[in-house]
Amino acid sequence: MTVPRVILAEDDVLLREGLASLLDRSGFAVAGQAGDANALLDLVREHRPDLVLVDVRMPPTHTVEGLEAARTIREELPEIGILVLSAHADVDHAMELLAGGRGIGYLLKSRVADVGEFLDTLRRIAKGGSVVEPALVQELVEARHRNDPLAALSAREREVLGLMAEGRSNAGIARRLWVTEGTVEKHVRSVLAKLDLPETTDDHRRVLAVLAYLDNR
Repeated sequence: MTVPRVILAEDDVLLREGLASLLDRSGFAVAGQAGDANALLDLVREHRPDLVLVDVRMPPTHTVEGLEAARTIREELPEIGILVLSAHADVDHAMELLAGGRGIGYLLKSRVADVGEFLDTLRRIAKGGSVVEPALVQELVEARHRNDPLAALSAREREVLGLMAEGRSNAGIARRLWVTEGTVEKHVRSVLAKLDLPETTDDHRRVLAVLAYLDNR
């Protein structure tokens, strides 16, 4: 069985040494350690490990040097798995990283406290899997809910909008829902108003409403 080779990048020496000791005892081979992003890139280019473990914030500015290094590694050596650790769930940074495809992970540092889960995460990423911090998933769901333009619609209005998306006329929607055409017209006006689509003399608002519906399904 091949032992996964790992390079660690963490400016906190105690944390880095602790992680290295844990990995050495748990079936991984630590091929190198770095205290900043430049040293990490040099080690990765030299050793071509199976996995890189890097903190988002690295010297000298402690902002996104680790993330930028991860991006460079993915561009130059896409076969290397990358796990980024962060003290906080940052949606923008995480989404940029996770867009890189297979063998990518983003976890909060607090997850390291659960040793079994942490080691399992590393093994999954080394095998090409992707791991997303659960707190980040929750934040993404909440952000989507906050930004959902359809959230203000009632269940009936969503149903009417869905039938509009199928290309049905008001009369066709009325037949489908077993209501009068006048009732449908009221629902349509309400939908357009709640989606903040200004009145015009053509059907452009219906098209915009349908696009909003399709974009948020």
